[in-house]
Formats: sequence, structure tokens, C-alpha cells
Amino acid sequence: MKTRLLIAMLCYAALAAVAGLALEGMFRAAVWVFLGGLLIRTWIAAARQD
Repeated sequence: MKTRLLIAMLCYAALAAVAGLALEGMFRAAVWVFLGGLLIRTWIAAARQD
């Protein structure tokens, strides 16, 4: 299960990096906040399964 968590975290990081390069201003910040929320939810769900 840890492999799937690592892959999910890397995907979120890649999306955040693309958003950082492609977007500007408040929209970029909103995307980063959204991705951070998804990352936290994924991490909590993985911790509950272990």
C-alpha cells in the first residue's frame, strides 16, 4: 500500500509543479490549496488502512 501512496504523492507534486509553471496569481494559489487538501485526505485514508 505504501507504493500506491508514494505514487499518489508524486502525482500531486507533479500537478503542483505544472500549476506553478502554467498558472498565475490567485488561480495558482487556489489549485495549490486544492491539491494540498487532496494530499492530506489521501494521507489520512492511507493511515487509516494501515
